Amino acid sequence: MKQRAALRELAEEGVLLTARALDAGWPKRSLARALRADGWTPLRKGAWVEPGRNPNLVIRLRAEQLLNPRLVVSHRSAAVLWRIETLSRASRPPLEFTDPTLSHRPEGRDVRVYRTCLEQANVFERRGLWTTGPVRTLTDLLLAGPRNDALVAVDSGLARRTVNGVRRAPLTDLDTISAALGERGRVRVRGAVRARAWLHLCDPLAGSPAETIARLRMHDAGLHPESQVALRSPDGRGIVPDFLFRAEGLAVEIEGYAYHGARADHRRDVIRFNALQQCPEIRCVLRFTAEDAFHRPERMIQEIHAALAAARTSSM
Repeated sequence: MKQRAALRELAEEGVLLTARALDAGWPKRSLARALRADGWTPLRKGAWVEPGRNPNLVIRLRAEQLLNPRLVVSHRSAAVLWRIETLSRASRPPLEFTDPTLSHRPEGRDVRVYRTCLEQANVFERRGLWTTGPVRTLTDLLLAGPRNDALVAVDSGLARRTVNGVRRAPLTDLDTISAALGERGRVRVRGAVRARAWLHLCDPLAGSPAETIARLRMHDAGLHPESQVALRSPDGRGIVPDFLFRAEGLAVEIEGYAYHGARADHRRDVIRFNALQQCPEIRCVLRFTAEDAFHRPERMIQEIHAALAAARTSSM
């Protein structure tokens, strides 16, 4: 018990560096054996996670930053810390950092280091880690691409969202991101012109990653509906469909991943759907799942085109 307590005292937020234990007098030959016997798990060469701790993304980031203090968490890893949604659904995503000293070479395939200038004003402490702030994180993602990944993150950062069960306020606004991109463009950062063009496709009103992807799919197909239009049903109920083709009276709804299994939730969905159909501006409602937007966009676009054509024909 005495040895275990000593090792835990040397750990920082659940991470123990081998070098710290050796400096504290633990013999090199027996250290690894003692750690394994006490239930510690190796994270990578030189770092261990304490018993009972889940070696999740935050723990892995902490280990890498303790080993290389000059690294700043950035890009998708920073997005996780700020509760910015991204398209990444990997069970073990790579760790992403920026090295302001422009000198670090990452060790291991699961560590990605961007060597670029980073001002101290753009570095914040978040969950005990040094990380790029929301604006720098979003501009990094816009510069790195690809387009859909970046715009999902930007829309998320611009909106009030519930991410992993936590409700948060908008993190920034379009003008601030645009100004930050302008500053980086003045020093000829690669991808700045492309990123500014993508920024025009953002929508702070988007309610989910699935809505962002659906909007981009429609944009690429030459379809440009209004987003989040406030309507009112005959009984006075306020309703906001995801997308509205006003001239044709077509509303498009994108259902998120969350399953409304409770009876009360299902009842509210039915009432809302019926009320939307009764709005004077609406003649047809199409509903698609997140899987449709992400994985079956061709079918979604075909159905929208067909509904628009039918609406135009009936109005002639």
